[in-house]
Amino acid sequence: MSQLANLFTTLSLFCGFFSVLLSLSGEFTFSAYAIILSVVLDGFDGQVARKTQAASEFGKELDSLVDVVSFGVAPVLLGYIFIYRQFYSLAISALFIYLLCAVIRLARYNIVTNDCQDNCFNGLPTTVSGGVLASFVLVCRHKEIVTQSVNLSFIVLVLILASLMVSRIRYLNLDGLKRALGGILKPVIMAVLFVFILALYFNKEGVLLFSIFLIYLIFSPFVVKRLNNV
Repeated sequence: MSQLANLFTTLSLFCGFFSVLLSLSGEFTFSAYAIILSVVLDGFDGQVARKTQAASEFGKELDSLVDVVSFGVAPVLLGYIFIYRQFYSLAISALFIYLLCAVIRLARYNIVTNDCQDNCFNGLPTTVSGGVLASFVLVCRHKEIVTQSVNLSFIVLVLILASLMVSRIRYLNLDGLKRALGGILKPVIMAVLFVFILALYFNKEGVLLFSIFLIYLIFSPFVVKRLNNV
């Protein structure tokens, strides 16, 4: 059953790779969607490995290497091509710092035995940081609203995410999220799916996805603290 988890990891890698190709072709919307899909697949591979008791050191290392591509390189390239026409040097510096912090975050996760507890991570997961950048691009993908202030906001966001990835702030993992939601997990998932369908109809899915990632980013540390005090 470990091969099933590795299959999800491989699919996540393909999405990251495909996102890079789409960015190079100027297809920002589909590139961002590929990263979002990679986020979903990354969640599945860990859950499958745990439920089938098929977690292994190989799977852990493979997952981290895939995360470097899907949530490090792919968002960086998408962001660079999206805003490089302005703030060239600043954009390169900020995006490199982001990539470096993502790599450090994943390396630390692999060597520190207590980095991942029962319900949380130390430092913002790279999946979330990649999802935040991808959803931000979805919000601002229409050329008429990509202004200088939007580009500056993107750079600031990149630096904030970079610092959170290497911080010691605790964020919920999927097991912690399930514990926090308890019996309302399935209704919440159904409600989110329903709202997402509505958002797709009104072409506001980027706003919804960005809002979901932002809610996690802001409130997750407080939920972790509450769970650990129970």
